[in-house]
Amino acid sequence: MNPEASTESPQETFISHLIELRNRIMKASIAVIIVFLCLMPWAGQIYDLLAYPMMVALPAGSKMIATGVITPFLIPMKVTLLLAFMITLPWVLYQLWAFIAPGLYAHEKKLIAPLVVSSSVLFVTGVAFCYFLVFGVVFRFVNNFAPKSISVAPDIDAYFSFVMTMFIAFGLTFEVPIVVVVLVRMGLVTVEKLRQIRPYVIVGAFVLAAVVTPPDIMSQLLLAVPLCLLYEVGLLVAPLFVRMTQAPTEEPDLH
Repeated sequence: MNPEASTESPQETFISHLIELRNRIMKASIAVIIVFLCLMPWAGQIYDLLAYPMMVALPAGSKMIATGVITPFLIPMKVTLLLAFMITLPWVLYQLWAFIAPGLYAHEKKLIAPLVVSSSVLFVTGVAFCYFLVFGVVFRFVNNFAPKSISVAPDIDAYFSFVMTMFIAFGLTFEVPIVVVVLVRMGLVTVEKLRQIRPYVIVGAFVLAAVVTPPDIMSQLLLAVPLCLLYEVGLLVAPLFVRMTQAPTEEPDLH
């Protein structure tokens, strides 16, 4: 850390940091709320967009159901709020950066800024990959597997929970390169060691995919294969990132 010299007492400094943090959180929250209020008139259409992969997989004329009294209102509001957060994510990340940047050395700023930007981009990419590719495969499999005697009519609350679980799983999966880079940059593990445990990572990827995805081989492959590929990307990027962000007197230890 690189704190500036100050005549303030430790307690005053701590309080000033808390006030700054509160102000940054308020600015980020206000932006999310404003975008959410602007999107509210289209909450129904936004939920329809989220439900589109399921509706395409259902038999013609089928619809989802809502078993709760306020569920038809509450679920679209939740989806709209999440969309508002994703739209304002650059502003939220900027507030985070503005809070921590003054206390960092120049080489530490080189470390934080790329991580903040790349982690947000990778998470959104994982969500998009899940929505545009994985959902189509999963929902077609589930609905084709259902017996003809069953009328498939998913509950919107259960659908929302499932979608959020899948979004989080794929979003976090796409963060694997960031995890690899951070581990290597902090000196907790070397690239060579990560290469040595590659077989265990591959097995773990397929075990994780079997746990968080429906029990069909295609959806499991769609999670496990990207996880393995992204692990390899992290191994390639980590040495370059370490060299770019090391302090002037710091010697890299990649092997």
